[in-house]
Amino acid sequence: MTAISLGPSPARRDALARRIRLLVVATIAYNVIEAAVALTAGTIASSSALVGFGLDSVIEVSSATAVAWQFSARDHAVREARERAALRIIALSFFALAAYVSVDAVRALTGDGEAERSVTGIVIAALSLAVMPFLSAAQRRAGRELGSASAVADSKQTLLCTYLSAVLLVGLLLNATLGWSWADPVAALVIAVIAVKEGRDAWQGKGCCAPAQTCGH
Repeated sequence: MTAISLGPSPARRDALARRIRLLVVATIAYNVIEAAVALTAGTIASSSALVGFGLDSVIEVSSATAVAWQFSARDHAVREARERAALRIIALSFFALAAYVSVDAVRALTGDGEAERSVTGIVIAALSLAVMPFLSAAQRRAGRELGSASAVADSKQTLLCTYLSAVLLVGLLLNATLGWSWADPVAALVIAVIAVKEGRDAWQGKGCCAPAQTCGH
């Protein structure tokens, strides 16, 4: 007879919930610092890409806060009840992110202002590119094992920050070395499309599946 997996035990669920709470707190703390640095550097350099990246960090904080609110409940049933609301908040965060990045990219492509070189921007983008994949992977693993769609959806938002970090880094480097101001907004439009897809998946509750099933990307 084939054994049927009933998911993690109550003790394991509690341990996973604690891990997710810690990861979410770490993500929020990093994003607050990231937003402050990016917005300041972007304003100084007149860089719409850096300002957009900073605002993206603010949006990510709202997503992580929604998951923190869900997992602040000690009772598993209460966390389950908060799941749908958290997913809605995450989805709206994705849509807001996509809208802003799209508008900002179009503005950049139409020649609205010329950004100056920003060493600070390059450093924060490179640092985020190194840090965010680990936070995203750890939260995604815990969320999938727990069967939490909101935790997995938030991990996707963190992963999207990695893509945005790469886009920002390439754009800033090309602008600093070759003067190619169009590279960043074109790549940003691709990121906006990805954000819309992830937002739709979160709205439909496709962030993850039941613990007894196999979770997809």
